[in-house]
Amino acid sequence: QVQLVESGGGLVQAGGSLRLSCVASGSIPRLNFMNWYRQAPGKQRELVATIAYGDSTNYADSVKGRFTISRDNGKNTVYLQMNSLKPEDTAVYYCNLQIILPPTNYWGQGTQVTVSS
Repeated sequence: QVQLVESGGGLVQAGGSLRLSCVASGSIPRLNFMNWYRQAPGKQRELVATIAYGDSTNYADSVKGRFTISRDNGKNTVYLQMNSLKPEDTAVYYCNLQIILPPTNYWGQGTQVTVSS
């Protein structure tokens, strides 16, 4: 049974920084992507950043240059460093583990990020 536990959310002023962490436990196949999604009130969940096991990354246009995703495979942990935060970054942030074979998705419980103007 795979479990994901996020931490690091909170309240920050615009222009500030936060670092989210997500620890995965359980038996995790090597071929996977670890992703961060977010969902703001009244909006659909959106993909923020993704990192493959080999460390290739992709970002949503809205966070490029401000957010950095990284992972520590030895610790089964993915991080999201968020800099220059804006009020529009306010959302619940979810960690997602996407396993390639067999195709499986696991989700964390979410962590609230609130950016005040």
